[in-house]
Amino acid sequence: MMAQTKMKALKGSEGQTKIKTVEHVIFTVILYIILLSLCVIMLYPMLNTLAVALNDGLDSVRGGITIFPRQFTWGNFRTVLALDTITQSFWISVSRTVINVITNIIATSMVAYAISRREYVFAKFVATAFILTMYFDAGLIPGYMNLRRLGLLNSFGVYWIPGFIGAFNLIIVRTFIKSIPEEMIESARIDGAGDFRIYWQIIMPLCKPVLATVALFVAVGQWNSWFDAMIFNGQSPHLSTLQNELQKILRASLNIAQGAQGGQAGAAAAQIGAEVTTPIAIRAAITIVSAVPILAVYPFMQRYFIAGMNVGGVKG
Repeated sequence: MMAQTKMKALKGSEGQTKIKTVEHVIFTVILYIILLSLCVIMLYPMLNTLAVALNDGLDSVRGGITIFPRQFTWGNFRTVLALDTITQSFWISVSRTVINVITNIIATSMVAYAISRREYVFAKFVATAFILTMYFDAGLIPGYMNLRRLGLLNSFGVYWIPGFIGAFNLIIVRTFIKSIPEEMIESARIDGAGDFRIYWQIIMPLCKPVLATVALFVAVGQWNSWFDAMIFNGQSPHLSTLQNELQKILRASLNIAQGAQGGQAGAAAAQIGAEVTTPIAIRAAITIVSAVPILAVYPFMQRYFIAGMNVGGVKG
């Protein structure tokens, strides 16, 4: 009798195991289908843009291009890279991006460490003052007048001095620093370390994830910025950024497509080159040219970026 009961129990457990196994397989299949669909949805726009950029400009007007070019050509990229100012503007964009990343990381982390200390009596006031800048902005005209009075117009300094510290980045770094055990800082103080030594030898190494996050935010923002180059350095072509020059090419191609003759549009058309192209192809090529540097940097910072966002954005 007991043997029959054990056999029934074993059969019952085997049946439950089989049911769980089937449910697990079904769940896994559905999960992979959903994830694959999401990958296709996210990758298709970029692959389609790349296909249009590598396709003949006149043929692209017909439409119907998916993820493979129909008439392969490098002409669109040659058109984008034909201007002599592209190389100069590329190095201006690289320089402003690197300088902004370095200065933002150092300045933001130093201020964040200061306002994270409980013994600093003005910490709350300083933090509030920075946070208010996220909600109140003087506007373009007062900002322009202020930069003119400071002598920053038509200079490289206008790219990095006004954005020396970002309030949002400051909040993230301060939150991360507050998550560091206070015992580590107190132990360093007992050993005779001052604030600067604690900041440089303890805080900075521990803040690598959140600082990588800030660096990525700043790098993407600076690399994609073009409006400040057009407004503040419009009279200094040698300080023009890559994004600003790409915008000029796009506007020139649009003017050509609309039949604009003479003036600046004609000059831009003569400078672009003799290859026939269209605004849709130029726009796709510009998108790829401007996105490639950030896409090349991001994989090296992804690990730190995820860790920095998780800790810096959750812990208080």
